[in-house]
Amino acid sequence: MTGCAPWRAGLGFHPIALPMLHAISASILWGLFPLYFKLLKEIPSFDIVVHRLFWSCVFLVAVLAWRRQWGWVAEVRQRPMVVAGFLLSALLLTGNWTLYVWAVNAGRIVDTSLGYFMSPLVSVFMGYLILKERMRPLQWLAVFLALGAVIWLTIANGSLPWISLLIALTFAFYGLLRKTAHLGALEGLSLETLLMLPLVLVILGLDTLRDSNAFTHASTSARILLALSGPITAVPLLLFAHGARRIPLSMLGLMQYISPTIQLLGGVLIYGEPFAGARAIGFCVIWVALAVYSAEGLWRYLRTRAQSSAEPSAGGA
Repeated sequence: MTGCAPWRAGLGFHPIALPMLHAISASILWGLFPLYFKLLKEIPSFDIVVHRLFWSCVFLVAVLAWRRQWGWVAEVRQRPMVVAGFLLSALLLTGNWTLYVWAVNAGRIVDTSLGYFMSPLVSVFMGYLILKERMRPLQWLAVFLALGAVIWLTIANGSLPWISLLIALTFAFYGLLRKTAHLGALEGLSLETLLMLPLVLVILGLDTLRDSNAFTHASTSARILLALSGPITAVPLLLFAHGARRIPLSMLGLMQYISPTIQLLGGVLIYGEPFAGARAIGFCVIWVALAVYSAEGLWRYLRTRAQSSAEPSAGGA
């Protein structure tokens, strides 16, 4: 450990560089999710989510067993409020998954992308209003540009974007709960899936009794994909949770535009969903907002580094 820090310092690593990489990687993987769920279109969306919860739990428990990482269980059992908080985040996550999978397989990928465009805005204002994270002038400019773009995109839809709104709210509130969580990423996600496991097992049991279990009636390829939904789901969520706990919520919120950008491109270019000129304009404005925010962050980072480098010489030797 001691030999690692000088190496990172020598390359100019910022303390939040690795958490930022985690959050960006999670966003890219989420952006590719429609490609995966389209392969499971033969299975009802609710069944996909039930199996997604089950296989995620199996995968996470296997990881915990491999790492022998069970010390947190005794602590959680003595803190019912922590369990209650994670039960709420588990319900939010399940609701978000259900709506998202349904929308993807209903040909509404562009609507889901709009929801994830909105979600960072909700996260930014949560960071400012609830967590008291300070925002600088150019950050405000970026937020208002993005807000204007989302309003423009909403008007271009021609109707209330309920899919987008629900996705935005559930994911933003989930991000807030994970930001303030008292457990690490692996333990927290494991607890969420374990809390949902009894309900999942009841549903799977009833489906089996009615001979309607999606896993037993699906094709071999679909069964494999369902089983893989555990690691495919857990890995980006773990990456996101690591990032969410270590970087400002406002920064995390705006970084999440990566995922809806990929989803939007996939929905339009791969699956041929409609994308009018007004939507393209709104999309470009959002990227302008990101450019403003990123440029401000880079300038501030470079200025801080320059000041840190100047301090030793200013103090004399």
